[in-house]
Formats: sequence, structure tokens, C-alpha cells
Amino acid sequence: MANAPAHAGGPGLVKLLAQRQSVVIGLAILFVLGAAAILAPVVAPADPNKLAIASRLTPPGWAHLFGTDEYGRDIFSRVIFAGRVSLTVGLCVAAFSTVAGVFFGLMGGFFRRLDAPVSRVVDAMMAFPDILLAIALVAALGGSVLNVIIALSVVYTPRVARVARASTLVIRELTYVEAARALGVSTWRILANHVLRNIVSPLIVQATFTFAYAMLAEAGLSFLGVGVDPSTPTWGTMINEGRKYVSSAGWMILFPGIAITLCVLALQIVGDGLRDALDPNLSKEL
Repeated sequence: MANAPAHAGGPGLVKLLAQRQSVVIGLAILFVLGAAAILAPVVAPADPNKLAIASRLTPPGWAHLFGTDEYGRDIFSRVIFAGRVSLTVGLCVAAFSTVAGVFFGLMGGFFRRLDAPVSRVVDAMMAFPDILLAIALVAALGGSVLNVIIALSVVYTPRVARVARASTLVIRELTYVEAARALGVSTWRILANHVLRNIVSPLIVQATFTFAYAMLAEAGLSFLGVGVDPSTPTWGTMINEGRKYVSSAGWMILFPGIAITLCVLALQIVGDGLRDALDPNLSKEL
């Protein structure tokens, strides 16, 4: 039987990514932000929720690197702790939407009789703007980290399903899949060993973009006041709180905005690098 095409992974991929300076920088930014979020209780110089009215709206300085907010809370500490929530939401949404999207994409792409209903549902869900659908779902479920993750996972699952379905439609017609069928290999084994393994590359790339989209959506929901509980620091809620003081204390918006920008930009750069490295035609040009 003909062997399946090589799938993602291995030293070759690492070498290709290492040759792109922008990808290395993106991974370094993600590592620093992730490490700071994980080690927040150690890295943060102060309690993110400790009130100090006497120090309210203090500009950035040695005592408070990023300044303080209207309640005297240290913004540097809040940005670090906020990264925990924002990164957790992005990671969980990327994982859950990928798993669900792969399932529906495989079912629709491999089984012809399921293709039409799955495609119609996916198209119907994608007809709604992402943020509006997310707002509706969070409003129905209630504001919490878990409900935001659920809502955004529902929003981004159709995107992954479309990628998985399109890739499955191509793999399904290849010679080695036909040979496996002729040899009597079970359908589920074909799906796992011959189809899923060979659509991993585009799914990994899509997952990185979903991670970035989910973080932006979470920030947007928190900014609108329909996301995470306002008492929980997130980059979106910090920007929402700081917009009232944008003219007198611009640092309240500046630093969480920089954190969101750096994280999303790094994810996009890494996603582009993965796409170029995993695409056989593009990887030859690297």
C-alpha cells in the first residue's frame, strides 16, 4: 500500500521555523508572556486587587512601573494577572473548537450523506458576525470565564470544521485511502490513521489563528462589559476601565493594549511561519 504523505512534526519543522527570525521572535514573546502569566504570584510586585486610594492615578515610575489605576491598584501586576485569564481563554477556545471542528469536518468530508447537513449548519453559523454571536451566547449563558470559553468555542468551531472538511475531501480521494478500503480496513481506522494524520498541518495553523481571534474576542467582550466578571482582571476589562481616564491617565489603556497587541501579533507571526513551513510548496522557498 502506498504510504500516506508526511505529516507535521519532527526536527525538519523546527529547523525550518528556526530559519525565520520573525517566528523566533514571536515564539520568544509568547514564551515571556506565558511564563509571566504562569508565575504571576512570583513575578507581580503587588496584589493586583489591593486598593491604595492615596496612590490613585500615579504615573509610571520606579514605584509602579506601569502606574496605578483609579483605585491605586498596580497596573503592572494587573497586566500580568490579566494575562492568565486572556491566555487561558485563548488556549481553551483553540483546543475545544479544534476538537469539535475536526469531528464535524471529518464527518462531513468523509461521509457523503453527512456533507450537506454539516455544511448547511456550518454556513448558517458563519453567517453571523463572530462578535454578535458571541455576545448573544454570553448574554444567554451569563458572564464568567467558563461561559466565555463555551461561547467562543461555539463561534470558532465552524471555522475549523470548514478547514477540516476541505482537507478531508482531498485526502478521501487519494490512492492510499482507496487501497485501504480495498484491503478491508475499517472506516474509523482509515479516518484515524490515513485522514486525520494528514490534515494535521492546516489544523495546527488554524489553531494558532483561532487562539489569536479568541483573545481579541474575549478582550472585546470584556470591553463591552458582557464577558468575564469585571472583578476579574483581563486586558479587555482594564481597557474598559481606563477609557474614562484616557486624557488624564493614558497609561491605564496603553499597557494592557500593548500586551494584547504583542500577544496577538506573535500568534499571527507564528501561525504564518507554521503555514509556510508545513506547506510543501512554500517550504521549498524558505
